[in-house]
Amino acid sequence: MTLRVALVTPFSWSQPHDVNDHVQVLARELRRRGHHVTVLAPSNNPAELAAGRRALLRGIEQDVVALGPAVPISRLSRMGVPVGVRANLATALAAGRFDVVHGFEPGLPSLSYLALRDSGALTAATFFSAERLAYPPGRAQRERLLARVDALLAADAEVAEAAAARFPGRYELVPQGIDLDLFRPGEKRKRVVLEWQPAERPLLRALVRELETQPGWELVLLRRRAVGTRPTLSRRLHGRIFVRTARDAEARAELLRGAAVLVPALEGSRRLVLEAQAAGVAVAAPSGRHAQPELAAAEAARLVEDDAFRERRAAQGVELAAAESAETLADRVEAVYDSIRGRRRDGASRARPLEERDWIVADLHMHTNWSHDCSTEIDELLDTAEEQGLGAIAVTDHNVLGGALEAVERAKGRRLIVIPGEEVKTDGQGEVIGLFLREEIPRGMSFAETVAAIRAQGGLVYVPHPFDRMHAIPEPATLHRHLNEIDVLEVYNARLLFENYNDEALRFARKYNLTAGAGSDAHVLPGVGTGAVRMRRFDGPEEFLLALRGGEILRRPKSLAYLQGLKWVAQAKSLSRSER
Repeated sequence: MTLRVALVTPFSWSQPHDVNDHVQVLARELRRRGHHVTVLAPSNNPAELAAGRRALLRGIEQDVVALGPAVPISRLSRMGVPVGVRANLATALAAGRFDVVHGFEPGLPSLSYLALRDSGALTAATFFSAERLAYPPGRAQRERLLARVDALLAADAEVAEAAAARFPGRYELVPQGIDLDLFRPGEKRKRVVLEWQPAERPLLRALVRELETQPGWELVLLRRRAVGTRPTLSRRLHGRIFVRTARDAEARAELLRGAAVLVPALEGSRRLVLEAQAAGVAVAAPSGRHAQPELAAAEAARLVEDDAFRERRAAQGVELAAAESAETLADRVEAVYDSIRGRRRDGASRARPLEERDWIVADLHMHTNWSHDCSTEIDELLDTAEEQGLGAIAVTDHNVLGGALEAVERAKGRRLIVIPGEEVKTDGQGEVIGLFLREEIPRGMSFAETVAAIRAQGGLVYVPHPFDRMHAIPEPATLHRHLNEIDVLEVYNARLLFENYNDEALRFARKYNLTAGAGSDAHVLPGVGTGAVRMRRFDGPEEFLLALRGGEILRRPKSLAYLQGLKWVAQAKSLSRSER
């Protein structure tokens, strides 16, 4: 199936960067497989910025869309941050109609973070460095981001472990994506390439000393960026030491195809090492070189002197690079995209199988004096529900079903439908409401066990206030794992302190095409009906779901302080009576 994919990088597209190289290779491979891929990035290139503005005006139909200038973070790196480009990003996400939005290095305050946070599409996040995980600083913000990310990927096991400490979840490891055709082995010259870093002069001096005794061998200092400081060339290798700047993959490939040995920088690019290995270059990177840079120079000298050793090391490198190929990267990422596509349910048609029924208003979450924190009598609840014009209510006491079953019996003879339910406390994963229950479900089971117990008796799984971080809630991974078992997601709860918790639930339900529900969560009579759904009259759980899918969420808020105050007064009176 052809997908529309947005790849969002935080780094300036006009400057070389390993992450951008990865994104560029992935985009090319996915396009070869028939997918429509757009790269969204900041840039400092005037031509790219002008083309980006035109694309935003005319539709997102080009390979790369520059959304705005990058903000300099250091002299060597530029990163796009949400200053002046947030509106452009929102426009691009809306106009692109993407099936998947894939953000890279979202642990930075960047376009990638914003894209994953704000997109309504399925999402994936790839992490490359353990040093780029500081954002967002607040746990609640990270949890909000995790709830919106469908797949977590990492460039290696070390990065995955570091990322999991900040963004818990299951990580899929993905290769760097090396173009094996571009970085193919060529005819080798007596050339040693050193990845140049200005702060690593001891390594350069050690390598110069070793090559001084190797006539005919040249040393090339490879710079990935045109930095301001040019390295001082030793007179010991006069005529045999050169500086080359290779900003893009093509320039690096041309240099590496003829190289025999690469000495990577101590804090260098893993991607460059793989590119060199693919090109048949023997890499000198012994363990312990960070403490003793001379070890790398000594190994390079051995590779220079021993042709057989050099050939064996080069052959091993070719095998290692093959596992990190662009094709392997596309296979892995395409499999991830396929795995998350199943999370989104097919959009329910707007067929009206119950349109001959009359409309009613249903409050799907409320409590009676069977709950430990409520003193509302059942008859008073039923009378109030009818006075409020409700046609149906779900009685969902905490961890008990008796009150709901009693309400069903006492409602006989009334036009009011009473759904027997129970709000069950799970073991550390929030609460789950079972609707249309016949038997009480014990508290303290896992989320999965609670869901299974509800479904075992033909009940419906209703997840209340899933993002109310003032209380225990399911982890994002738990919600994602049980998406196919959730019958109804509560998108409006009238008792939540912060309205954005309801907004987050509505966003989640829309993203995965979940059936939306609403309730007052009333613990006092004035709260009854403050959250409800306008829907067709129903009979039984099957018709309930049909009616709810065509329903309309009703928000009738009252002062939460007023309702909470009434609850506390009622609890105090009840406690006083019990002590007499």
